[in-house]
Amino acid sequence: MNTYKRILKFVKPYWRHLAISIVCTIFFAIFNGLSVYLTIPLLDTLFQQQGVQPEVSQSISIDQAKGVLPDWIMNFEKDITTSFNNFVFEGNKIDALFRIVMLVLITFFIKNIFGYFQSYFLAYVEQGTMKDIRDKAYIHLHQLPMSFFKQERVGNLISRITNDVTVVQNSISATFLNMIREPLSIIVFIGIALSISWQLTLLAFIILPFSMLIIAWIGLKLRKYSAIVQAKMADITSILQEIISGVKIVKAFGMEDYEDQKFTKETKSFFKTMLRIYRIRNASSPITEFLSVAVGAVIIYYGGVLVLQHNSLKASEFITFLFAIFQLMPPIKELSSVNNRIQEASAAADRIFEILDTEPLIKDKIGAVEIKSFSESIKFDHIYFHYDDSSELVLNNLNFTVKRGEIIALVGPSGGGKSTFVDLIPRFFDPSEGRILIDNVDIKDIKIKSLRSLLGIVTQETFLFNESIKSNIAYGLGNYPFEKIIQAAKTANAHEFIMEMSEGYDTVIGERGLKISGGQRQRISIARALLKNPEIMIFDEATSALDNESELLVQEAIERLMINRTTFVIAHRLSTIRNATRILVLDKGSIIQTGTHDELINDSEGLYRKFYEMQFRD
Repeated sequence: MNTYKRILKFVKPYWRHLAISIVCTIFFAIFNGLSVYLTIPLLDTLFQQQGVQPEVSQSISIDQAKGVLPDWIMNFEKDITTSFNNFVFEGNKIDALFRIVMLVLITFFIKNIFGYFQSYFLAYVEQGTMKDIRDKAYIHLHQLPMSFFKQERVGNLISRITNDVTVVQNSISATFLNMIREPLSIIVFIGIALSISWQLTLLAFIILPFSMLIIAWIGLKLRKYSAIVQAKMADITSILQEIISGVKIVKAFGMEDYEDQKFTKETKSFFKTMLRIYRIRNASSPITEFLSVAVGAVIIYYGGVLVLQHNSLKASEFITFLFAIFQLMPPIKELSSVNNRIQEASAAADRIFEILDTEPLIKDKIGAVEIKSFSESIKFDHIYFHYDDSSELVLNNLNFTVKRGEIIALVGPSGGGKSTFVDLIPRFFDPSEGRILIDNVDIKDIKIKSLRSLLGIVTQETFLFNESIKSNIAYGLGNYPFEKIIQAAKTANAHEFIMEMSEGYDTVIGERGLKISGGQRQRISIARALLKNPEIMIFDEATSALDNESELLVQEAIERLMINRTTFVIAHRLSTIRNATRILVLDKGSIIQTGTHDELINDSEGLYRKFYEMQFRD
């Protein structure tokens, strides 16, 4: 129930629309009941054989009513009934029939007007709540650390923000429509039934205890299976995301059949679970209806006896009573599904709140400062790092200082900690121990957005958006002057191939930029970094996946980008870092060598020399 209370907090901003919907719901229930009650004078007018105005019979006589209902209720009911009959049955039967028909027409018209506005304003609440939950989950994702995304499957996250939120939406109407409209309808129709015959009404309520037990049992089962089905939908989404992203590898290895079997296995499991849910969910309605009809049959028999033998109930009243009782069935059936839908929504909401409850480990400290530039140095003060789920050190006591304008190259075997090290600078991760200081200010004391505004990052796996080349280069910069975009593209050796495209800078390059080559993507990425004009540049294997021609063009663009900037370069190809101010050789998380290219190449026993000889042995 705590989960559902959290859902309802998202409804609070829409309380005005909800209030209007509830008011419309109340009037809808009243006029719905009135439309049924009007059958009594209609039947009396059509079938009464004597007199124009029928006498008002009471299933509860005055003597019977004493001690059962207060006098003021009896007098009020009598006054209302008398006034209504005087209005309706004044004149001949044709006049009475005309008035009743017009009353029925007006009643149904007003009922449907209120029904329309009730549905519209509730839809506003539903869609607004769903939007807010999705927005909050999406925005919160951006605040979570990189470690969170390393542990979670992309498809699972997508499923939570799409499918699970839709399930939650359905529960809002269950709460504020069914939990208000249906009980009101039940109260109205019970009132009509009681006003006609309290004995028959009491008999009808034999069904309720049985229904409530069945509803509670079904609700518990549905919550269990709903959690399972949401998880299975997340698995299906994950497989789709992976296969669409890696379709080239699947085709290259001829694994279509294997992937087909894997996908159909998941869909079959999802199919079986959904069948269980529908089997349980759909059982509540027919069971409730059968019990209702069973009691209805008893009521019809007993009521018929009252009409035919005892003359204590008029035929028109008995027929209206049956209308009222059978009008109770739809709201009771709807109420039987409310608990089911709430349980399903709670299971889905648990998965959404699991994201929202994940605290961002990396966030601004209270009192964090803005920084627009740095003038002296970046200091790495005894840096240690290990991932949360491992005690093995990835970085081990890194301790050095980088002066402004230096080019620092990081080399070493795979798994040596190079990428992890540069990820600490923009605070994608925080050191397990030690500090990183910019101009003697701990980066933890700097606002994250301010810190990252100093940085430009170009990685091996360049990510571009399914937008125009112009938008990708000016990403995050809004309406940037087009002349400067062209200038950045020229500096990055990208202008020529862009102009050869059909729409030039307005060419849309597809999801992840897959419509252009790897070298072209990398040069657009460099143009994007150039346009940002950062003071600190990080190149993480920016040329390792390129052919020789593309590498030369990209390397030339990188060298231009390094001018007057503090730069960190990770490169397996040692030819790209000859001009570095300092080279750090990392192995197993520790710096085992440091120096310039010439200094390290002369150390015949050093790891750098071995790497160099392996690459240039010819």
